[in-house]
Amino acid sequence: QVQLVESGGGLVQPGGSLRLSCSASGIIFSINAMGWYRQAPGKQRELVAIVTSGGRTVYVDSVKGRFTVSRDNAKNAVYLQMNSLKPEDTAVYYCNALILPDINYWGKGTLVTVSS
Repeated sequence: QVQLVESGGGLVQPGGSLRLSCSASGIIFSINAMGWYRQAPGKQRELVAIVTSGGRTVYVDSVKGRFTVSRDNAKNAVYLQMNSLKPEDTAVYYCNALILPDINYWGKGTLVTVSS
């Protein structure tokens, strides 16, 4: 089992920045990738950004150039630096840990609201 706890959400104005953090505990040595998904009201959950154990990153097109995902293996943590936030980034952001081939663990989510 893997437990994930997110922090860092909140209300921010358009153009602002937020940094999300996620701490992992449990069978962390088996995690192959960690990252972030989000779910906006009335929409399906979508991948935002992930980073593999080897350091490879993947981003959804809509956040490229604005968001940066990073991982600290020593702290068993993953981060999402979000810059130039837009109202359409408003969503609940979920931390994810993947154990290949197909075991996913999820945090409870943290709300990000981008509004003036």
